[in-house]
Amino acid sequence: MVSLLDIIGPVMVGPSSSHTAGACRLGLLARGLVGGTPHSALIELHGSFARTGEGHGTDKALVAGLLGFRPDDERIRTALQIAEQEGLDYRFEKTTLSDSAHPNTVRMTLEQGDLKACLVGSSLGAGRVLVTEIDGYPVEVTGNFHTIALVAEDKKGSIARITSILADHDINIATLRLTRKQKGGDAFMVIECDEAPGEGVRDELRSLEWVRWARRLDKVSGG
Repeated sequence: MVSLLDIIGPVMVGPSSSHTAGACRLGLLARGLVGGTPHSALIELHGSFARTGEGHGTDKALVAGLLGFRPDDERIRTALQIAEQEGLDYRFEKTTLSDSAHPNTVRMTLEQGDLKACLVGSSLGAGRVLVTEIDGYPVEVTGNFHTIALVAEDKKGSIARITSILADHDINIATLRLTRKQKGGDAFMVIECDEAPGEGVRDELRSLEWVRWARRLDKVSGG
């Protein structure tokens, strides 16, 4: 089905929904992994992002997202200058990812205090995005839902305990995906929710002794 958004595109600042709206949303999702505006960001551009991104405002849009700006925020135009004022130390590099990577793909490595996170995501057009990797774990995050990302010990009963916490807070799960690199090691869980999980939910998940870390990623698109 073709939606109205696919035809007219999102409300945004900039000439291209792929290079600006989508890029901004990828920055917003990456920002959530470190709990706010990072103090440093290595932003590696692949494919079309690397070749034409600067001319289309991709650099400004990605940094704007890291600052917490939405795609329709007029401050996107001056995001690079604002980042310098806010103490965000960013660096752009061109790279080549896998042959299967979408042409509009970026890898962002962020640091904020003791926190460090790496996200790989693509802008699919009409402002739609897909995050395919977080900290080396394969994921599928669209930004269409409020999302919880967490790393926990791979142990029996962990999923049941986590889902029961969400149920206790009246939060309905839209999707849940779990990835692990080896049995008994750490598991990466991505939970997309219909309702926004509050800080209390995040803190309760963090209090579980076998949870390494947990982050909330705000919904960034209207899907």
